[in-house]
Amino acid sequence: MEDTIAAIATAMAPSGIGIVRISGPEAVAVADRLYRGKKKEKKLADMKSHTIHYGWIVEQEQVLDEVLVMLMRGPHSYTGEDTVEIDCHGGVLAVKRVLEAVLHAGARIADPGEFTKRAFLNGRIDLSQAEAVMDVISAKSEYALQSSVSQLQGSVRRAVKEIREKLLYEIAFIESALDDPEHISLDGYPEKLEGIVQEEKRQIEKLLKSADDGKMLQEGIKTVILGKPNAGKSSLLNLLVGEEKAIVTDIAGTTRDVLEEQISLGGISLRMLDTAGIRSTADKVEQIGVERAKEHAKNADLILYVVDASVPLDENDGQIMELLKGRKTILLLNKSDLETVISKEELTARIDAPVLNISAREETGLAELEALIKEMFFQGEISFNDEVYITNMRQKRALEEALESLKLVENSIALGMPEDFFSIDLMNAYERLGSIIGEAVGEDLVNEIFSKFCTGK
Repeated sequence: MEDTIAAIATAMAPSGIGIVRISGPEAVAVADRLYRGKKKEKKLADMKSHTIHYGWIVEQEQVLDEVLVMLMRGPHSYTGEDTVEIDCHGGVLAVKRVLEAVLHAGARIADPGEFTKRAFLNGRIDLSQAEAVMDVISAKSEYALQSSVSQLQGSVRRAVKEIREKLLYEIAFIESALDDPEHISLDGYPEKLEGIVQEEKRQIEKLLKSADDGKMLQEGIKTVILGKPNAGKSSLLNLLVGEEKAIVTDIAGTTRDVLEEQISLGGISLRMLDTAGIRSTADKVEQIGVERAKEHAKNADLILYVVDASVPLDENDGQIMELLKGRKTILLLNKSDLETVISKEELTARIDAPVLNISAREETGLAELEALIKEMFFQGEISFNDEVYITNMRQKRALEEALESLKLVENSIALGMPEDFFSIDLMNAYERLGSIIGEAVGEDLVNEIFSKFCTGK
C-alpha cells in the first residue's frame, strides 16, 4: 500500500484512446516528472483535484505523446488514493511507451486487480462490490450487466448488512443478559429469538433461491439442441446466432460433433450447443457424436427438442424423449411452413413440455421462444429494482453456512439448551455473512479473489 502502482487500464489493441493509470502516495509526483503543460512552470501538484489538463508526456527531453491528464486526489478517487490517469493515443506501442516512462519515473507495475484491491482495503467498496467489478467486465448479456451493476451499487451489501445487524443485536442482548442477569431477564426470550431466527432464515433462503438465476444470468443458460438428423437443429443455431456457424445440408448426419456458441436472446445469455442428430447408425464417428449429444443433454439447463413437423415420429424420437424426462424442455415443431404430419397434441400426449411452432427457414417463432424461456427460468420477468441476485459461488457457500448456523440455533432452542449456545451459532452466522462483504476474511482469500482480475483494474 506504500508503493505507487501503474498499469495500462485499456485493452492492448489499436484504439482511439489508451489510458495509463497511476495510484498511490507518489502518483502526482511521478506524473509531474513526465508531464509538460502549455505553461511549463505549472505542476500537477499545484492543481485542484478532479481536473483535466492538456499537455505532453516527455522523458529525457523526448516527447512521447500528446495527452490529457486527469488528476484525482484521495480519498475521492476509485482507489481512495491519489490517482492520475494519462489519456494518450491508443496505439499499442504509444501506450506501452508511456507506461514504461511512468515506471522509470518511480512507479511499479500493478498486480492483477490491484487498483480494485486498494479500493477495497481503503474502504471505498466492500468485497461483494469488488467482485461485481469483474462481473461487469465479463458480462455476456444485458441482464448479466444489469445484475452486476446492481451489485456494484451495493444491493448485496445492503441485504447482507440488514441481516447481520439484526443478528448482532440478539448476540449483544444475550451477552449482556448473561453478564448482568439481575437487570436483564431472559425469561421467554428463546421463543422470541425463534421467531427472529425464522425470519432471518427466510431472508437468507430468498438470497440462496436467487443464486441459480444469478448463475444463469452471469454464465448463460446451458441450452442443448436435440433432434433427429435433418430436423433443422443447425439451421436453428444459425438463426439464433445470426450467421452461418453450422454447416447445413440435406445429407443426414452432417453435424457429427458438438458446436457451442454464446448468444443473447432478448437480453438473456444462452450457451447454445448444437449436437449430432440422434439415430441408430453404424458409422463410428457419428456414433461418437450421438453419445456426446446424450451426455450434454444430461447436464443441460434447457433442452430444445427440434422436431421435423413434416416427418412422422419414429423410434429415434422415442429414444430422444427418454432423455427429456425430468429436464426443462421446449418442443420446437420446425418446418411449420411445410405440410405437417405431427400435431402439438401428439407431442404433448407423449411428453409434458410446452410446444412452439417455428420455422428456421422463415425465421418465425423466436419471439415466442424468448418469452417462454423467460417464463421458465425467471417467472416471466427479470427485475433489478428490489431483487438481489447472487451470482458468485463464494457468496453462495457463505450463505449456506450462515443458514446452517441458524438451523443450529433453532435446534438449541428446541432442546432447551442454555442461551450461550444460541450466541455461539448466531456469531458463526454473523461472521459467515460478514465474509461476503469482506469482514472477517483472511489475506489469502483476498489475494486469491483479486488475482483473477485483469491487470489495470
